[in-house]
Amino acid sequence: MAVKIRLQRHGKKGKPFYWIVAADARSKRDGKYLEKLGIYNPNTNPATVELNVDGAVTWLQNGAQPTDTAKTLLSYKGALLKNHLAGGVRKGALTEEQAEAKFAAWLEEKTGKVQAKADGLSEIEAKAKADALAAEKAVNEARIAAATPAVEEVAEEAAPEVEAEASNEEE
Repeated sequence: MAVKIRLQRHGKKGKPFYWIVAADARSKRDGKYLEKLGIYNPNTNPATVELNVDGAVTWLQNGAQPTDTAKTLLSYKGALLKNHLAGGVRKGALTEEQAEAKFAAWLEEKTGKVQAKADGLSEIEAKAKADALAAEKAVNEARIAAATPAVEEVAEEAAPEVEAEASNEEE
């Protein structure tokens, strides 16, 4: 039986949400699967990927072939690196401790990069809100400034009429 690691679509129309699964290559896209390995949500920025790395490595070592998109996600979360390091341990090029240290260092670096992107996005979002608020204040001040002389002109035009009416009443 040929096993593929692939995405299984869930969610509603226009809002896809995917499960990362190990499934028989002959089964339907959203059909029966052997094991759920994680989730992928492309609707968030940055995209949310949760993956059982050890489970994915087990399937890779047993011969499962990832699809192109699944391969990208496995690489993003480090499953392919961990599989590669495990191969080095089996061949005797590395010890288990060295492989774990390399994986932990890579994971730390990757977490830093993802956090930096999230921080950058929040800064951009905050700057956009501040710019929008400043533009809105400028528009409101211009509107108030334009309305103020019109109110004074109306008051000045009404003042002589009021005086004229008052003098007519006195007579």
